[in-house]
Amino acid sequence: MRKLFLTIIAAAGCLTAFAADPMATNYTMSQCEGSLTPYPTEINPAVFPDSLRPVFINHVGRHGARYPASSANCLKLQRALNRADSLGTITPAGRQLAKLNDLVIARSTNQWGALDSLGMAEQRAIATRLFYNFGEIFSNGATVSAISSYSPRAMMSMYCFTHQLDRMDNRINFVTSTGRVNSQLMRPFDTDEDYKQFRADELWRPAYEEYFNKACPTTAIRKVLGDRYPFKDEHEERDLAITEYYVVAGCQAMNIDPGASRFFTKEEYNALWSCFNLRQYLQRTATTISSVPADIASQLVQDLIQTTDGFINGTNPAVANLRFGHAETLMPLLSLLRLKDCYYVTNYFDTVALHWRDFDVVPMAANFQMILFKSTSGKYYVRVDVNEKPVPLQPNSPVIYTPWGEARDYLTRILPLTAQ
Repeated sequence: MRKLFLTIIAAAGCLTAFAADPMATNYTMSQCEGSLTPYPTEINPAVFPDSLRPVFINHVGRHGARYPASSANCLKLQRALNRADSLGTITPAGRQLAKLNDLVIARSTNQWGALDSLGMAEQRAIATRLFYNFGEIFSNGATVSAISSYSPRAMMSMYCFTHQLDRMDNRINFVTSTGRVNSQLMRPFDTDEDYKQFRADELWRPAYEEYFNKACPTTAIRKVLGDRYPFKDEHEERDLAITEYYVVAGCQAMNIDPGASRFFTKEEYNALWSCFNLRQYLQRTATTISSVPADIASQLVQDLIQTTDGFINGTNPAVANLRFGHAETLMPLLSLLRLKDCYYVTNYFDTVALHWRDFDVVPMAANFQMILFKSTSGKYYVRVDVNEKPVPLQPNSPVIYTPWGEARDYLTRILPLTAQ
């Protein structure tokens, strides 16, 4: 009876602690993989009114699922686990994590950051749906223009995508370009001087560290390294906690089931994800700290306008302009456009995880599509899709199909004055 009573008290204490934080999230373990999440597999076929005929598509995509971007986090975790082993503090869960981490290293060696088979399949699937949904665009030997950043995973994403379109119809003519020549559109975070200054000044860091120091749980890292593991200080403990999260959360993107629940409770995974999510939000979107992270997408928005205008007036020969970059390409773009669930401005950064979620915005192979339709009356309309789901273009509007002139005015208005 006493054991049952203590169990009830402990459970009530946990529930009280959880309920005490109204900003705590309760996302699934899969959702808590964040921007490392593989692309959704259940996508509904596109539907549109019979009065509209698709004629042109602008596509901006993130590369597909990949091996870990570098060995840094795996090696950092490996050193800590090896030290715990040598000191005799490592736990059974720690030994399981060490095996998982070694597997990630073995599979990724000489392939760090490369597109993996899952990422290739994601791009082929998106291309296939694009063709089936809007196939009449590609008829009669149409021209498709595609560019990518110089990153091999972005380049390979472009080639997987265009190769699949070619398999669907080998009469399509492709014009492709890759390399640093495309950096202003695909990697503005490398070229924009204001953004480089923003990163150098670390204006985002105080808000992040205040949240991180409060919200980052260290219970999970202690469960693998052991309670007697001699952390140098709290900073190292939290740093290793987020490193453990990043390594485990990235496994699904390389076709490894990590069994995350072996190492994290759902509450721990949510809390660690919220830290990772906030960092991306502060560094890559418009916030009360700075609009610069979103403003870097200005040239990309201008390119969307110009290529659409060019198709309408006949100066752009392509029926589709495809672009392949990174999560860091899409987050600023979607924020600058102020699209639903992709733009959130607040002074209360502990609310971000409830309103801006990287797993919804930029999973692997995330994409933005702006489809141009021509009506039976000859008027042009646009629809924008985020990850193949239609969303209103303009804030506080339910309208999905916007007249191109109105859409063009909106896209021009949101540009910073320096870009207009």
